[in-house]
Amino acid sequence: MKLKKLLIASLATAVLGTNAATAEEVKIGIAAEPYPPFASLDSSGKWVGWEIEVIDAVCTAAKLDCVITPVAWDGIIPSLTGQQIDALMASMSITEERQKTIDFSDPYYNTPAVIVADKSMDISATPESLAGKIIGIQASTIHQAYANAYFGDAAEIRVYQTQDEANQDLVSGRIDATQADSIAMADFVGTDAGACCEIKGPVTNDESILGRGVGAGVRKGDDGLREKLNAGIAAILADGTHAEITSRYFTTSIYSE
Repeated sequence: MKLKKLLIASLATAVLGTNAATAEEVKIGIAAEPYPPFASLDSSGKWVGWEIEVIDAVCTAAKLDCVITPVAWDGIIPSLTGQQIDALMASMSITEERQKTIDFSDPYYNTPAVIVADKSMDISATPESLAGKIIGIQASTIHQAYANAYFGDAAEIRVYQTQDEANQDLVSGRIDATQADSIAMADFVGTDAGACCEIKGPVTNDESILGRGVGAGVRKGDDGLREKLNAGIAAILADGTHAEITSRYFTTSIYSE
């Protein structure tokens, strides 16, 4: 493991060392909809959160002058392919379907998908247990694709533009459960608003739908930017920056190889 980390660090140094002294400006697209603790607006209107700090660290390591550019989630890939942004870092999972349209960097985090429901409900994260239930899902996500494939035959899938809207309907009892990222939902159930609910367990992993972790998206063929982002990711993993940022938001690592 030590040898592997040294090799990663050496590769990152070699790639980053080829960058010009002047940082290259890159528009990094994030979802305009708040997604705490990864990205949300503070009281002053500034974007903050784990992913925002990671973007800043990756860009600093890669000598890129990154400009955070909020884009509506359901239009973020078209904004990338249409050149309104140069890359996206918006908790987007690397899936085979998305790779038909865009390229991805190496993963910078990887966490399971979970089912969340009211504490009083005796259910688990299985199709059998969720049969006859109403499941709230954010539109245009891996969770929508997964829910349609695994739960759609026996449960009602209700689609929302944001996860926050699904969470609100879960709290009010208009839906029975929701599926989303484990870290985001752990943050939600830890709040006063989400105290009614709990994580019922992870869904069965299907990498063909859920992907192999979260990466930065770039346009097809933009290998230069992709490699710079890869080098930045490798650098912050090797020097402990990734772990340091993570420790201020989560109690465990959210990166797995």
